[in-house]
Amino acid sequence: MTGLVFADTGSLKPFQAGDWKSIIKAANGGPLAINFWGVTCPSCVKELPQWGGFLKRNPTAKVIFIQVDDVSIESIKKMLSKADLGNADNYYVAVPFDERLRYEIDPKWHGETPTTIVIDKNGKVTRKTGLVDFQQLQNTLIVKP
Repeated sequence: MTGLVFADTGSLKPFQAGDWKSIIKAANGGPLAINFWGVTCPSCVKELPQWGGFLKRNPTAKVIFIQVDDVSIESIKKMLSKADLGNADNYYVAVPFDERLRYEIDPKWHGETPTTIVIDKNGKVTRKTGLVDFQQLQNTLIVKP
């Protein structure tokens, strides 16, 4: 990417340094899951359609997806569409996914994918590297009246 010409990103939003705090703030203290994934990550390819099914079954769940590989917008959109996540809250890392950007998210995280950071209704943050337990996630994200 040259930095001068950008493809139509549609519902994809760029993610860069400083965005983490605003994403967390936008949750308004409600439960939130942020899934970091990559187009070139075999486990992510397997898990992404499961996320699509999860959101279909739990439309009120707040989930944000951040794609971290240095790949084309088209390949990101293709994978999101295939997983039925084209209309989800999607970001892509617009700058190199380096130590400083990862440190802003979680100082102990080295950038493995898939990784999901979950913030529960009490503000407790947990990070899970690897495939998600969707039943457990549903229990955390779906607030029962």
